[in-house]
Amino acid sequence: MEKLELQKMANEIRKGIVSSVHAAKAGHPGGSLSAADVFTYLYFEEMNVDPKNPKMEDRDRFVLSKGHTAPGLYSTLAHRGYFPVEDLLTLRHIGSYLQGHPDMKHIPGVDMSSGSLGQGGSAAVGMALSAKLRNEDYRTYALFGDGEIQEGQVWEAAMFAGARKLDNLVFIIDNNGLQIDGNIADVCSPYPIDEKFKAFNFHVINVADGNDMDQLAAAFAEAKATKGMPTAIVMKTVKGRGVSFMENQASWHGTAPNDEQYAVAMADLEKAGESLCQK
Repeated sequence: MEKLELQKMANEIRKGIVSSVHAAKAGHPGGSLSAADVFTYLYFEEMNVDPKNPKMEDRDRFVLSKGHTAPGLYSTLAHRGYFPVEDLLTLRHIGSYLQGHPDMKHIPGVDMSSGSLGQGGSAAVGMALSAKLRNEDYRTYALFGDGEIQEGQVWEAAMFAGARKLDNLVFIIDNNGLQIDGNIADVCSPYPIDEKFKAFNFHVINVADGNDMDQLAAAFAEAKATKGMPTAIVMKTVKGRGVSFMENQASWHGTAPNDEQYAVAMADLEKAGESLCQK
């Protein structure tokens, strides 16, 4: 998919995020919006997946370790064709298969149930190791929040991945700088993130703007070319990206927009979409 088409799709995915969280009156828009571009790049460009055959054996695997940003993953899966886009409006409703956190038993395209922070890396490491042991070619990607990497289990998984030279594994850190309690540096600083992963024998790629498709493309190409060690992509992003009043505001970590705010958010995204169509 061309860069402009990826940008347009990311904007549609953002609309799905905002609409689903508004309909649920609950959820996590901030970190879903910051990761919308990497979700888009992974599912529409990078990963070998087939929505018509979600359990395809040689598919690439994805683990959303920061499972509370399920609205971002769900919107991406819906727009990729795993399930109807209109189902996004059932997010968190009683009886809906789209729960507040990803559920691999009920949602097509979800490779791992997640949401207990820090645990996704261990699952992803297991998937990557399995591929190595079976001589299979699929790759495994895991997305973490920068606040989430304050969890010790992330580093246990990283130590194992580095020791086993799992070069079919990519850890992606959504470094939007904010967690539920505020600035990550003030809560419990994980910095320097890149140097920590280097110490655990990862090849590290710093992405200055993780909301830029060209920079994401270069990072994932470099990750795929890296042999003999796992890769960590540390990408600087904007929490709430695309919605004017949500950007860089920790208060939108886990808050749903009311009707008036929803109207403003959708107007922002409509305007962004129109701008892309004029390119």
